[in-house]
Amino acid sequence: MARLDGRSVIVTGAAQGIGLAYATALAADGAKVALCDVTSCDQAVDIIRQAGGTAFGVHCDVTDARQVAELVKRTDTEFGGIHGLVNNAALFKGLPIQRFETITSEAFDRVMTVNVRGSFECIKAALPVMKRQGYGKIVNVASGTFFKGTPMMAAYVTSKGAVVGLTRCIAREVGEFGIRVNCIAPGLTLSEAVRDNPEWADSMIAANTASRSIKREEEPADLTGTVGFLISADSDFMTGQTILVDGGSAMH
Repeated sequence: MARLDGRSVIVTGAAQGIGLAYATALAADGAKVALCDVTSCDQAVDIIRQAGGTAFGVHCDVTDARQVAELVKRTDTEFGGIHGLVNNAALFKGLPIQRFETITSEAFDRVMTVNVRGSFECIKAALPVMKRQGYGKIVNVASGTFFKGTPMMAAYVTSKGAVVGLTRCIAREVGEFGIRVNCIAPGLTLSEAVRDNPEWADSMIAANTASRSIKREEEPADLTGTVGFLISADSDFMTGQTILVDGGSAMH
């Protein structure tokens, strides 16, 4: 019996990259997975189904409360509950590497809206279902950049620090309902978002790799085991925590 058999999980930002890696790994571990993204999830859903998993995908902007409510309702109806939520959707791909003083107010607000309020909206929508069940696992996605204060990425780093704060606050509020809220903080991971961004020169990736205790590049598959653990019953006495998965670049 797979450790996630009988559990249903929503994964946001799951059409490709790290989100797709989370969704496929959770499905392989027995979970029924609802994928959402602002781009088509059809190919991602096909990958999961062809491997024998159960999944559906929807278009959903995580900053739109109405769309998020519809995603939650469909997942609850089709899968008979919501046992896990992975808040992976975020603005990262295409963000310029730039000095703090050159970031516009509009660009800063957009990053905060997607990366912080997007998680807020999804958690807020899923909580009533999890409270009804008396159980739920929420996994937010921060970043190792927050622990290092990575320069030239102030808006992104700030947003991921806010995700850590959101994790801690909500964990305090919902523990009595059997809901656990934890966070994973990846290092620089060679997803499409990094490979396709010309801002990430080979020298920058090499310097990041050199900062690690485990001196190799990080792949999406390096993150899936931790997310599976946080969604599973193995982490039932753990909440409000942030786990760094970056090969030992930052430590806390």
